[in-house]
Amino acid sequence: MANIKTLLDLRRAKSDGTFNIIFRIIDCKKVYTINSGVSLQQHYWDERKGQVIKTHPNAKPLNIKLSKHFFKIEQAVLLLDDEFSIEKLKAILSGKPQVEDPETFQVFANRIIQQMIEANRLGNAMVYQTGVNRLITYCGRDVTFQEVNYKLLDQFSHHLITSGLKINSVSNYFRSIRAIYNKAIKLKVIERSYYPFHDISIKSEKTAKRAVLKEDIAKLLEIPLQQKSPSWRALNYFMLSFYLRGISFTDLAYLKYANIIDGRIEYKRRKTHKNYNVKLFPIAESIVNQLHLPGDHYLLPIIPIGVPENSIRAKRIIHQCIKTTNKYLKRLSAEVGLGCPVTTYSSRHSFATIAKRMGYSNELIAEALGHEYGNKITNIYLDKFETDVLDDMHKTVILIL
Repeated sequence: MANIKTLLDLRRAKSDGTFNIIFRIIDCKKVYTINSGVSLQQHYWDERKGQVIKTHPNAKPLNIKLSKHFFKIEQAVLLLDDEFSIEKLKAILSGKPQVEDPETFQVFANRIIQQMIEANRLGNAMVYQTGVNRLITYCGRDVTFQEVNYKLLDQFSHHLITSGLKINSVSNYFRSIRAIYNKAIKLKVIERSYYPFHDISIKSEKTAKRAVLKEDIAKLLEIPLQQKSPSWRALNYFMLSFYLRGISFTDLAYLKYANIIDGRIEYKRRKTHKNYNVKLFPIAESIVNQLHLPGDHYLLPIIPIGVPENSIRAKRIIHQCIKTTNKYLKRLSAEVGLGCPVTTYSSRHSFATIAKRMGYSNELIAEALGHEYGNKITNIYLDKFETDVLDDMHKTVILIL
């Protein structure tokens, strides 16, 4: 703790021959002084006791004033404890609100990410967290918003690219960092004049088409696979997604028996919050029955029992399962000589591509996938396709294999 002592400052006399009485504060070998507002001639000062001697006509009121000031400083030092700084001490003594240290980039980002988690925006939260982690790892420490400048971001971008990251991955990191910075500006954490992204170009590349043709899917289905093996499970996850009109892996993971109503699967897509009603044809139902574990909460054995729904842990388990599934799908694709490896996302594109090649309209395909086609305002006045029309197309596409 800081050491405090009352002294007569003999270094410089005032014009009337008096000297200021000061409080000397020593903290970690650094010396600070605070003026008491009282000045005195040297012969009235008791250096040993650190007070005005009794022969001074105002000795008692001056000593009381000095004692109160000393006590106030002592209390403030005790309050600050390990966070002591002369600026904070002076702020407390002046009665002004204590000035807090500016919020660092990582501390602010983690606060925003936590708010996303509480709002169940887990996907965005994980993307933001990854971007923040990469930046902090590169810097080797937490940084202030002022330090996140053009020079740092330019060097960070060069580091990511030379590390072998793809352009779109770099773009995702920078979009996350930029979004956090914009949020900090709006919340007055950092002034807009420090904004570093005016000269930062966030580029992205058009992703290659992920669709595979019916002939390619047929080749995959011809591979002899051991029942319940990782490769068998990966291919069945892909096929089930295809048979359910390209349902996403995340939505697939959360399906329960309660979602099956009158031979149809009804669910709300977690990415867009749109409602889907998809026919559960026998070929898809057969896969569900083979994959489902008795007594399991979900249709598929992806999220273990006891893992809270919509939790970060559940999101990470699904993400890891996607990576594992894609690893085995890539091996199977190579085994049959596919130029473009199949992924969990390919099923959606494949369903749309096969339907298009069979002559179905863009409007019908878009509705089957839950997309809007053409002008959004015009779509308000158009009737939706009847369920049986969608079912007919759905059946034709999946049974053509």
